[in-house]
Amino acid sequence: MKYLFNILFAFYAVGAIGQETLIPTEDQALLSIIVSDMEENPRPKDKIIFEGKFTKLSFEGIADDEGKFSILLPEGDIYLIKIQGLGSTIDFDELRIPKQEGKVSGKLAVRYRPARIFNLDDVHFETNKANLLPNSFSTLDELAEVLLLKEEMNVEIAGHTDAIGDDASNLVLSQKRAESVVNYLIQKGVPTSQLVPKGYGESAPIADNETLEGRKENRRTEARIL
Repeated sequence: MKYLFNILFAFYAVGAIGQETLIPTEDQALLSIIVSDMEENPRPKDKIIFEGKFTKLSFEGIADDEGKFSILLPEGDIYLIKIQGLGSTIDFDELRIPKQEGKVSGKLAVRYRPARIFNLDDVHFETNKANLLPNSFSTLDELAEVLLLKEEMNVEIAGHTDAIGDDASNLVLSQKRAESVVNYLIQKGVPTSQLVPKGYGESAPIADNETLEGRKENRRTEARIL
């Protein structure tokens, strides 16, 4: 998945705290964050994750309706910034927060344009069946989490097969697999109204069906934002 992004940040010594609910400490910097697309439209309910490179600690925040949130992060670390996507987290950029004297606050603007189609790489099924394998659950749990946060988001769950077998059977199999994913998400509390299962069979390959690796790529499940 390709993303266009821009990250802007600046730190400053704290004078008046103003209306912030959180306040910085001697060893924790306060970040005021706004998340938007490349046209600066807010991205409400986006989850942003900060993973410390040295401490391995993870912190996260969820943007409000204006795309804003505040978070405290320990100083003296480099944070990998990730965005919670549909079924996976996306590495976005790094942010260094140096150790400084006094209480420090900062402003962070995260701008990006996400893809509309997400390949659910870790969703797998039993061979020639629509039964989900257990190693699919973590990816689908992350997808459910996003959909529960973003109640206005509707997605198509698209099932695809390789070209082994006849067209009609592959179309039926892909539809059943898409429905299996939708049923799992519904069990996790996602409203039926947000989900559309659609099987495409072998009609939309992304690789050569003449090779083993190509067929593996073509057997896939996608989440498409409608």
